[in-house]
Amino acid sequence: MSNTQFEQHGFFHVKGFYTERELVHEREVINCFHQQWIADNQQFYQTKAVNSAYLTANTYLDEAQRLVLFKFIASHKLMAQVDSILEPAAFMNTQLFFNPVNPEQENYWHRDMQYHLSLAEQQAALLGPEVIHCRIALEDEPGIELVPGTHRRWDTPDELATRMAIEHNNNSDDLATGHVIEMQAGDLLIFSANMIHRGLYGKDRLALDILFSEPQPHVLHFVQGICLPTPTMLSTLEDASAFAVTLAHQE
Repeated sequence: MSNTQFEQHGFFHVKGFYTERELVHEREVINCFHQQWIADNQQFYQTKAVNSAYLTANTYLDEAQRLVLFKFIASHKLMAQVDSILEPAAFMNTQLFFNPVNPEQENYWHRDMQYHLSLAEQQAALLGPEVIHCRIALEDEPGIELVPGTHRRWDTPDELATRMAIEHNNNSDDLATGHVIEMQAGDLLIFSANMIHRGLYGKDRLALDILFSEPQPHVLHFVQGICLPTPTMLSTLEDASAFAVTLAHQE
């Protein structure tokens, strides 16, 4: 079912995928990362930040904390969902999404790839490779707004003008084609990074995103080696396949 829904719409939402008990240790580790990241990035955080990245690196977390995250990512439970879409899947990165400090800061429509590709290249990228976000809500939040089907189709004129802020449009303007998915703590939302989407700010928004892709070299060159598990860590994971695929491309 998840694969069919993803192919058609570009996302699927599993309510209550994780119990509160399953999130306790992850939330502790993530909050530790978050507080240190804020202290280290005060100006960026205070002015415009809405997310951070590279949670599994050794920058802010010790080896035991990193292993908590690696085990969470490489669980049979999550990887079964990932493998229903990508086979094989390669681990790419982790990101943490939170509210901007300024409550007046606007959110923005985008496709992830627009920050490193021209419009023509963006259009071509819809043919693949696929990159997916696995978003886990750590708190109840307004969620995310997606434009269903845009992982496989190009923007309408209105969508393009809004997303790229062309001709007096703002990239925060509402789109008639937008679909809001509200998320509760423990929900899992898997969606294509290639589709048009925007985060919705408010409540105690804190969401962990784990990114996976098809194992294409021009995608995996974005992966930071310091974010990958050591061989010893790898041997303790339930399903290390996505890490193994990425590590094979690092050599």
